[in-house]
Amino acid sequence: MHSGIMTRLRRQLLRRNTNHQNNGTQTRAEPVFKDPRELQIMREAGRIVARVHVAIKEAIKPGVSTLELDAIALEILRKHNATSSFYGYNGFPANICASINEELVHGIPNARRILREGDIVSVDIGSYYRGFVGDSGWTYAVGNISPDAQRVMDVTEGSLWAGIELAVAGNQVRDISRAIQQYVESHNMYIVREYTGHGIGRAMHEAPQVLNYVSGDADSSLVLRPGLVLAIEPMVQLGTEKTKTLKDKWTVISKDHTLSAHFEHTVAITNQGPEILTLL
Repeated sequence: MHSGIMTRLRRQLLRRNTNHQNNGTQTRAEPVFKDPRELQIMREAGRIVARVHVAIKEAIKPGVSTLELDAIALEILRKHNATSSFYGYNGFPANICASINEELVHGIPNARRILREGDIVSVDIGSYYRGFVGDSGWTYAVGNISPDAQRVMDVTEGSLWAGIELAVAGNQVRDISRAIQQYVESHNMYIVREYTGHGIGRAMHEAPQVLNYVSGDADSSLVLRPGLVLAIEPMVQLGTEKTKTLKDKWTVISKDHTLSAHFEHTVAITNQGPEILTLL
């Protein structure tokens, strides 16, 4: 989930784990580097997530409920001897997050949440497999969508690829953040500031925090090294960077109710360049 759960809870967890004050000096938690055996398991966890996305994409159409999408995800996770890394996380009550239109992240699947022609729906999926987590979110069109909906999807996805391109050994975390920010702002859209990308491995949220904008946070100067695995996940809104959380204490929406999009991949830093683990 943003900073996977990409909600306020996720943000609080990340900031508690990665940034703190020590005698007035900002410090950071040390990232966990994966060895070749661990990376291979993470590849398998990521491919399971990718398989779920393939099935979800095929199922998305007007008239389908987000609870039906959740059931599809659970079936595929079980088929591959994995579980949802979201279910029960800080009390989250479902296997995936499904967020429609102005809902940015952490939408709770529900039988009454029916997809309609013209909607866009962000589906965030996490697998837990042999002790490791795979995490990927994608925003899908439901039938024919408006030009604004297509634009926010295109810009958010484009910013993800811009960030991944800079996930190279020797760069710093801030290089990823800058690439995402510049891409989004060059298209006159808004980066959500409260929620972030993150390290990932045995835990869904590990150091470092990966902001989608340039900041002076302690993690931004971390040098990327092989064995580091990141969940890179820009979250973008059409009309404002501000959000609010609904009464269910999970669903995050744009404060002005304009459209939102979220795209995410789990990416390993290697000597050969970024390796996306959540692709088939």
